[in-house]
Amino acid sequence: MNLEDASYVEAWVKTLPASKMVRPVTLARYAKYVFWGFYTPYHSRVRDALTSLGIVKHEGRQDFFLGFVADHLSLQEFISRLVEQGFGNHFVAWREEGELVSLRYVENFEMQYHLRVFKDREVRGHYEYTPECHAVWHMREVDMEERRPQFLDFLGDVIVSKPADKYKNQSVQ
Repeated sequence: MNLEDASYVEAWVKTLPASKMVRPVTLARYAKYVFWGFYTPYHSRVRDALTSLGIVKHEGRQDFFLGFVADHLSLQEFISRLVEQGFGNHFVAWREEGELVSLRYVENFEMQYHLRVFKDREVRGHYEYTPECHAVWHMREVDMEERRPQFLDFLGDVIVSKPADKYKNQSVQ
């Protein structure tokens, strides 16, 4: 992948549909749902400001490595497959080093499958509380799980354990 391809994919990622939150049943959770409906457009700025000021720290890449995008697919094709399966752009999530896109599949108001695709074709994912339902637990990574078998059900043959030779040692910044 050359820099022009990376720039194109980065621009294309911004057009992906946002992940949709599942409407909760209880009144208390519905209040959170309404709050996040209002707050979400501002969250990225608040997150970035808190990180820039050093109030909240987030560095590197989280655990739960899943593999690399298979050589026979472009990053755009890979991400499109995930969107077709119900994953949406999770733009409120932390930004990790080299990240191209953060996607999530919302199981219910409380839990989500969160997947990140990086510019070097690496894929990482975990199962966790949604920030909308349990913001503090989410931020502190309480009960975060690997759930590798479930992710591999989503990903199938489009992920491999090692990068293809032509992508080794390649990082597009």
